[in-house]
Amino acid sequence: MSSLHSGKITGLRVLDVRFPTSLSLDGSDAMNPDPDYSAAYVVLTTDRGDGIEGHGLTFTIGRGNDIVGTAIEALRPLVVGQSIAAFTSTPGAFWKHLTGDSQLRWIGPEKGVIHLATAAVVNALWDLWAKLEGKPLWKLLCDLSPAQIVELVDWRYLTDALTPAEALVMLEKLAPTRAAREAEMLRDGYPAYTTSAGWLGYSDEKIRRLCRESIAEGFTHFKIKVGSHLADDIRRVSIVRDEIGPQHTLMIDANQKWDVGVAIEWTKALAPWRPLWIEEPTSPDDILGHAAIARALEPLGIGVATGEHCQNRVMFKQLLQARAIAFCQIDSCRLGGVNEVVAVLLLAAKFGIPVCPHAGGVGLCEYVQHESIFDYICVSGSLEQRTTEFVDHLHEHFLDPCVVKGGRYQTPLAIGTSITMKATSLAEHTYPTGTVWQKILSKK
Repeated sequence: MSSLHSGKITGLRVLDVRFPTSLSLDGSDAMNPDPDYSAAYVVLTTDRGDGIEGHGLTFTIGRGNDIVGTAIEALRPLVVGQSIAAFTSTPGAFWKHLTGDSQLRWIGPEKGVIHLATAAVVNALWDLWAKLEGKPLWKLLCDLSPAQIVELVDWRYLTDALTPAEALVMLEKLAPTRAAREAEMLRDGYPAYTTSAGWLGYSDEKIRRLCRESIAEGFTHFKIKVGSHLADDIRRVSIVRDEIGPQHTLMIDANQKWDVGVAIEWTKALAPWRPLWIEEPTSPDDILGHAAIARALEPLGIGVATGEHCQNRVMFKQLLQARAIAFCQIDSCRLGGVNEVVAVLLLAAKFGIPVCPHAGGVGLCEYVQHESIFDYICVSGSLEQRTTEFVDHLHEHFLDPCVVKGGRYQTPLAIGTSITMKATSLAEHTYPTGTVWQKILSKK
């Protein structure tokens, strides 16, 4: 192993970071009316002496962020004291080490709070590795060989849908043309869609204004939240379609609000405005329900999209096997970090389903830009019907925030995962001691 990877992980620090987005209703939807975008934030330190740290987070919407922090602390003994090379030499095996502790596994397995915690730690490890290599995450991933990419994945429970050998063939087929797609991404960036105009708590006037501003910025795909009142949804969807015109793409998102039958009927009522997809129409755990909705809406040309609350690669496997989704929406922090994201990208490519990642939350846009670019260069080789969510909130708190121009994510060049927050932002927004929260709580 290169001396770049020498040293041990000596410390793990957890911060409960929250932003009071509920005050402006940013992020509001039918199921989550008053979110405070939050991050259980991890810093990994080493004994290397060069000051390089691994930063990672997992996303929540306020209360409970501290519970995720406690779960991260429970993972400390599995990380602190390990050599850096233990991860970078066989990252797939290290992922199994993190998720394989029998007693911690009992409170998952690989789902819920313990898996959110896993994501924060795993993503911090990848940030550390990318910084040591002097590369952005997408480039680190793209420089791995097909065999190294296959090693990242925990293949247990997946081989009835995709085997390591099949994945290797898929990756090797695209390897000779990676350089051309990498050059394209560096030149053009990755297609994005905006949700920023469509939060449920926004007024009609604000929706109109934000739609116009987004069109001026180059966006062609727009998503709006639905699900609380049908008459309101018809009015609001009509407003968006009126503002964006027939040439642009509309998507709708119910955030798990409906039963299966209601999802079908409600979406049919919104069909005249030609949504490309209905997102999270019902419980994220209801695979057969999603399949029923997909069959009912297929004649209308409306696809089902889900994934931001899909807890692991096994559930994604079943959604794909059941033909329950037309669009696969990975979440960088709901899944167990980069390794499990790669597993789902490979599964989606096998089934020919486009991956359109979820990024509605603090830090998620920063994460998914890397994973979408890697997907195009190494895994799918296609941009057909692919677009990644962009939400224009809270990027100012990151040292290397994502950049979107002309409706496309600009390929990041800074080293790491783009997730390192400014020290002042961390200090001001740590809950409840930060200055921002002290001011808010003093008024209650």
